[in-house]
Amino acid sequence: MAPLTKMIPHPAFLFENSLLQHAVLGDDGSTWVMGILVALYATMLVALSFYGGHRFSLVRRWWSARNSPPATPTAFSAADVPGVTVQLPLFNESSVVERVILAAAAIDWPSERLQIQVLDDSTDETTSIARALVARLKSEGTDIILLHRSDRTGFKAGALEAGLKVAHHPFVAIFDADFVPPTDFLRRTMDHFTDPTVAVVQSRWGHLNENHNLLTRLQALMLDGHFRVEHVARSRHGLFFNFNGTAGIWRKAAIADAGGWHHETLTEDLDLSYRAQLRGWRFVYRDDVVCPAELPESMNAFKTQQHRWAKGSIQVMRKLLTTVLRARQPWSVRKEAFFHLTSNLCYLVAVPVFIFMLPMLMLRARIADGWLGFWLDLGMFLAVTGSVVIFLLATLHARGRKLSSDLLLIPGLLALGTGLAMNQTRAVIEALCGHTSAFVRTPKGRCATGRYLGAKSVILYAEVLGALYSSAVLAYALREGLWTSLPFCGLFFFGYWQVVFGSALETKRSVKPAPTPRLATS
Repeated sequence: MAPLTKMIPHPAFLFENSLLQHAVLGDDGSTWVMGILVALYATMLVALSFYGGHRFSLVRRWWSARNSPPATPTAFSAADVPGVTVQLPLFNESSVVERVILAAAAIDWPSERLQIQVLDDSTDETTSIARALVARLKSEGTDIILLHRSDRTGFKAGALEAGLKVAHHPFVAIFDADFVPPTDFLRRTMDHFTDPTVAVVQSRWGHLNENHNLLTRLQALMLDGHFRVEHVARSRHGLFFNFNGTAGIWRKAAIADAGGWHHETLTEDLDLSYRAQLRGWRFVYRDDVVCPAELPESMNAFKTQQHRWAKGSIQVMRKLLTTVLRARQPWSVRKEAFFHLTSNLCYLVAVPVFIFMLPMLMLRARIADGWLGFWLDLGMFLAVTGSVVIFLLATLHARGRKLSSDLLLIPGLLALGTGLAMNQTRAVIEALCGHTSAFVRTPKGRCATGRYLGAKSVILYAEVLGALYSSAVLAYALREGLWTSLPFCGLFFFGYWQVVFGSALETKRSVKPAPTPRLATS
């Protein structure tokens, strides 16, 4: 038997493996394995390019509508100002519960037409903190109640449905615990409901802690792409878009007409949004009304949030896509809905593209050099990242900042997206297989450490393997002098290691009880 050092001569042994070399390239540079690999790789790149083309269309729609705000609504008369119930769904939010309740109580609206519901499913000290503050505000004349459920049936959707049963008013404003609604929120949004066909008014999310660390800056850019580009493009062109679960207002009649809150998916907001729009209800998006919120500050919390969103969107796809495609809606509406609901399926392609990188680099080193190699590398890089870069450039423009100040965030977000692929692929597969799971909250503020830290899972081990594999791929490209392949290889290398280090360091934190905040004084 050959010595072990001959079989594995150095850490990047993968590209020294003679069996792999022969299987891919053969003695004369061509094998049936190579043909299959090339065909599969090309198919996956075409699939990614298919969704990339849709991203280009979103940017085009955004550009044409970027200066076209929603039509100015007719204002309610003083006598006709409607009542609004503000719902605050909570689950173990001890670090932010006081802030959101006080912000809701400070909203400028006639007091006799404003009800606040604290929908608390907590199992920790959040309940006692909320109960004390609710009692104080109630004694001061605020119409506020706390509804505590010991049974979390339906999770957030169940809590919202329970609150609707005792809501006094025909409109419902919803704010998650990490949001801080501005005092003029209702004054700037409610007039849209003078149109009886309007079901929802959605505001844009702001970011309270955008500059906390690199991860929060990257998330801010990612979310701004959704709100400043996607929502504007869809809403201004009469396409379906979604209520984002918070920082928006619903007409109760629209919720009932669409069948109420369902809880068989993890994204009850997306589910109800599509059901309501299929019933003919209109949604309004106000890009100029900003409701600030906290971003997850830890990698594990961020992964938990992204996993839930990806899994929930595929669950909604399974539930409603056929209905949407058969609906009596314009082709443009159905086509956009298809891309919207299926976009996370791309992760099923992203991981195989990553796995195929080493054999494709071996082939590239064998058959292509000089300008041919350059154009092959450029083509692959643009196929995977070109549309994302254009989309993020549009987002930076929409943010109204100098491109030079945030330009370096683009490669950072590209890398983060590749590093999340394992986490998101697992979410998509779970949804496609019908795997059910609990609604896992996203830790906020001081609760993002210790016992409230985002859920860890065995996916971290897969990410470690991915990081090691990306290192071997990068080492191979360097050894073979494939310089124009380095940007593509580098995205995976930095992305996987960023996710691994962020997750692993947080996993080692000691579990400490979250501090109990002091009640605010009047």
